[in-house]
Amino acid sequence: MVAELQPSYHDDAGGSRTFVHLHLHTQYSIVDGLVKVPTLMDAVAAQGMPAVALSDAGNLFAMVKFYTRALRAGVKPIIGVELAVRSSAEDKTPSIMVLLCQNVQGYRNLTRMVTRAFMEGQRQGRPEVLREWLQQETCEGVIALSGGFEGELARVANAGDLDALNQVAAHWRNVFPNRFYLQLSRTGRAEEAAWNEAAVKNGATMAMPMVA
Repeated sequence: MVAELQPSYHDDAGGSRTFVHLHLHTQYSIVDGLVKVPTLMDAVAAQGMPAVALSDAGNLFAMVKFYTRALRAGVKPIIGVELAVRSSAEDKTPSIMVLLCQNVQGYRNLTRMVTRAFMEGQRQGRPEVLREWLQQETCEGVIALSGGFEGELARVANAGDLDALNQVAAHWRNVFPNRFYLQLSRTGRAEEAAWNEAAVKNGATMAMPMVA
C-alpha cells in the first residue's frame, strides 16, 4: 500500500528537475487548506509531477481518496501528516513537524501516532502529540521534515543558542536516523527568510540534509 520513499527532486529521462510537493494541505485541514483531492490530482498530473505528498494538519481523513485518485492519475502517493508537537504537557505553543511514510511499517506507526493524538493529545479540539511519544521504535519507517520556521529547530535557532540547536538536532537524528530533513520553504511569510538563512548556515554543523 505504501511505496518506498526518499524525499527528493525527481530527474526524468531528459535530465530536468521536477518538483514534488512534500508538505501540502487539502480541504481536510479546514483552517488553512482549500485544495480538493480530485482537483489536486488533476493539477499534479497536468504538470507532470511524478509524486505528491498528503500532509494534512493532524489527520488522515483524505488518505483513501488521496491514494485511489493518485493511482488513477498515475501519480505516486506519499502518505503523511503535519503534527503539532508539544515539548511537555504544559507547553502552550507546540511546534510543527511533517511525518511521511517511507514504507508499510512507517504507515502503521504513523496511523498509531495520529490515533494517539486524537485519543490522548487533544487540546481545544486539536490533536497534538508529546515530544516524548516520538521515539525510534514509534517512528520506524517514517521520514521527518523539520517543520520549517514553525518547527522546534527554527525556534531554537531564533534564540541564538548554537549549543542548544545542536543538541536538538542530535536528538532528532537519533529518533530518525538518516531520515530527518531540514525543511525550507519560500511562500512569502516573514518568518521563513530568517529560518532559511539559519538552516543553510548551520545545516552542516547539525549534520542534516535539506529539502525545499
